[in-house]
Amino acid sequence: MPFQQGSARTRQRTVLLLGIVVLLVALVLAVVLASILTHGKPEVSPKMMKWKDRGTTKNLQEVILGRCYSYVMARYPELGDKDCLKIWESLKHAFVYKNPCNITSEDYQPLMELASHPIPCNKSLFWSKTNDLAHRYTKSNQNFLTLEDTLLGYMADRVSWCGDLSTPGINYESCPKRSECESNPSSVFWKMASKMFAEAACGVVQVMLNGSIEAGAFRSSSIFGSIEIFNLNPDKVSAVHIWLMHDIGGPQSESCSGHSIKMLKSILEERNFTITCED
Repeated sequence: MPFQQGSARTRQRTVLLLGIVVLLVALVLAVVLASILTHGKPEVSPKMMKWKDRGTTKNLQEVILGRCYSYVMARYPELGDKDCLKIWESLKHAFVYKNPCNITSEDYQPLMELASHPIPCNKSLFWSKTNDLAHRYTKSNQNFLTLEDTLLGYMADRVSWCGDLSTPGINYESCPKRSECESNPSSVFWKMASKMFAEAACGVVQVMLNGSIEAGAFRSSSIFGSIEIFNLNPDKVSAVHIWLMHDIGGPQSESCSGHSIKMLKSILEERNFTITCED
């Protein structure tokens, strides 16, 4: 009787061990099969979008940080409390790993707050189609500041950036033009920066326009005509002085009594600004 009981226990142990072995073998086979199936179907990462404009500036982080430190430490040391690392991270967060046609003003709001600073009264210079002349002027004459002479504009001037949903989250090959989509990183950034620059203006402001353009010196579709002019505060700005510039030896397509300047004056008068114009 004791021998039969021992034999029964041995059989039970053997069956139990066999069951465990079969279960382990099944688990190993399942893992191996899953691994084979996974490796047999390589992951397909989304392709980088292709656009018509130039891609993100190479070494963008170093460019932005270098310009920021140069601005707050060398050019305007009174702004030395600005945190350039936070400013860069805020810019990066606004566009990296995002569809470059779905950028919003909310994406840039933290950056605008971090980089904003006061603009002295009587120093604001707005421009349209006079980019090179306006900046050569402010470079030699410290009495005026364009948007590109502020911290935001100085960091971003002639720099390009956009994101992408695929790795590494930044598109260095191409970025969308405004004609491809309105809400691209560059357009949204400059619209917000221009709005903030206009809101900060006070005293007498200057506007430099190109009087040698046949289409007209003032264009309602320009950044100045569609954004800056409507964000000047009549309670802070005492007068708007228009400088109508002409190419030396070139055509004088428009004067201060021209059709587009009359349109500009009408808009400014409706907003209760005092206006002067000089050819």
